[in-house]
Amino acid sequence: MNKYLERLREGTPDAALISKIIDDHKADHDRMLSFYQRYKAAIDGVPIFNRQAVDYEDFETGAIKRLDNKVNNTLNNSFDSDIVDTKQGYMFGHPITYQVDDGSEPGESSELQEMLNKFNLRNHVEDSDSEWGKKAAICGYSSRLAYIDTEKNERIRNIDPWETVFFGDEGMTEPEFALRYYYGYRNQLKAEFYDSKNIYFFDTPENGNFGLQKEQPHLFDYCPLFGLPNNEELMGDAEKVYQLIDAYDRTLSDASNEIEQYRLAYLILKGLGADEETLQELKQTGIMQLFDEKDDVSYLTKDINDALIEHHLDRLEANILRFAKSVNFTDESFAGNISGVAMKFKIMALENKCITMERKMTAALRYQAKVIFSAWRKRHSFIGADDFLKVWFQFKRNLPVNTVEEAQVLATLQGVVSEKTRLATASFIDDVDYELAEMKREQEERDEYLNNQYPIEGDDYDADAEGD
Repeated sequence: MNKYLERLREGTPDAALISKIIDDHKADHDRMLSFYQRYKAAIDGVPIFNRQAVDYEDFETGAIKRLDNKVNNTLNNSFDSDIVDTKQGYMFGHPITYQVDDGSEPGESSELQEMLNKFNLRNHVEDSDSEWGKKAAICGYSSRLAYIDTEKNERIRNIDPWETVFFGDEGMTEPEFALRYYYGYRNQLKAEFYDSKNIYFFDTPENGNFGLQKEQPHLFDYCPLFGLPNNEELMGDAEKVYQLIDAYDRTLSDASNEIEQYRLAYLILKGLGADEETLQELKQTGIMQLFDEKDDVSYLTKDINDALIEHHLDRLEANILRFAKSVNFTDESFAGNISGVAMKFKIMALENKCITMERKMTAALRYQAKVIFSAWRKRHSFIGADDFLKVWFQFKRNLPVNTVEEAQVLATLQGVVSEKTRLATASFIDDVDYELAEMKREQEERDEYLNNQYPIEGDDYDADAEGD
């Protein structure tokens, strides 16, 4: 969309340009929306739900009727949602930690840190960040808007990515301009265009044409609508394996059809015949009399190669997880108390994928801090222009912890490396500086207690001894 960048830099966009951008974005809009519909397992979103029964060549006669087209199972195996949810739980199961590095003593909270903590609480950042990352994993990127609420507080809100378009040389994590469009009451097109100063509202009034209705300042110094890319290609996590998932759905649905068709199999009467009255009696009693030893009753059924089907499904599942760089944590290989190193090898592909997103999200969160701090700077003189660079974001993976193994590592490292480095290896320690400050405080309390219980004889004792 950067082909419109020069035109947007010339001044306020008009309704014709906004309409053109929306038309050009339609393919991406529909693609991302279809991914989200599929994630939710909506009827119109999953291909297998819309599959019709196979229409074989009609050969029915008065004596023969088809039975193998009467069953049409449409079984959805939602690998795509499992891929996304696995990444979301692994990457955001522990909330992102926001810390301000402004030279404060370990364990102490600065005024800037307090402001950031209140901002996070007010905006439910733990939940917002998790959902922000989830939408990016589904659609390829996700969007967020910073705004000032009616109580003059800085707020953030996640926006559906298929409604947003970004423009700028630095990408969506630092946009110059951004557009949000959606369809309101009676399918009327609405749009909001953002630059570094103002919001421009476009609307389609009743019995009117699409056009600019008003503009107003957004009170930040930068474009407040920005994005979080899942990767450089803006691809969803399951986008490469949708065809494999569809093949799995078709295979399992067809296998289910074959199993269900057993009860619809043809009844074979060998050596005897049956009129309609006899067949009705058979349905009621379930008994048929055979008078000759050559008489026989059986069903005509298909032979199902279940081994082939199982092998095919296993191969499809393995390829889905492999190419989507995901992990099945319910697999038997994860059972038991496996070591941390073994666990890391099993989840290496997932970890590599999360590292890519972590770097993208760090860039987006740093721009968010830049936007929010620009509003704070107008109200607080102690906040400098570059203070947003003092905010650091810590990600922690959500994995089972082998506490015994980690305790052994900590004991082994004591005296070999610095205390800060040693404590940083423990997954159950969230804030190393705070932990060091607590250890120092506890040591001082112990020293004070020991001094009170067992005072050291000093100058006072010596002076008394000399007087005697």
